Amino acid sequence: MNEKIEQLHALEKELKAGGGEKTIEKQHTSGKLTARERLGYFFDPGTFEETNLYVKHRATNFGMDKTVIPADGVVTGFGRVNGRTVCAYAQDFTARAGTLGEMHAKK
Repeated sequence: MNEKIEQLHALEKELKAGGGEKTIEKQHTSGKLTARERLGYFFDPGTFEETNLYVKHRATNFGMDKTVIPADGVVTGFGRVNGRTVCAYAQDFTARAGTLGEMHAKK
C-alpha cells in the first residue's frame, strides 16, 4: 500500500511541474508566472484546492496518443479570496502552451 501511495505522490509532483524546469524557466525569463504561481497569488494563502489534476487528454491523431500534457494544460480549482469561496482556472503555458483540448474544456 505504501508503494502505491508513493507512486501517487510522485505522479502528483510530476504533474504539478507542468512542462518541466526548462519551460518554467522560460516563463520566468519572460517575466511571467506559471499557472499555479498566478493562482497562488490570487487565492488567500493555503486555501486553493486543485481539482482534476490527473485528467488526461484522449486525442490520438497526429501522434497525440504518445504525448503527455500534464493536467491537460489547465489548472482548475477552488479556494477563498478575501474569505469568499471562488472557483478559478489558469491555462498552463508550460504544458503544451496551454492549448485547448476536449478534456481541458471539460475541466
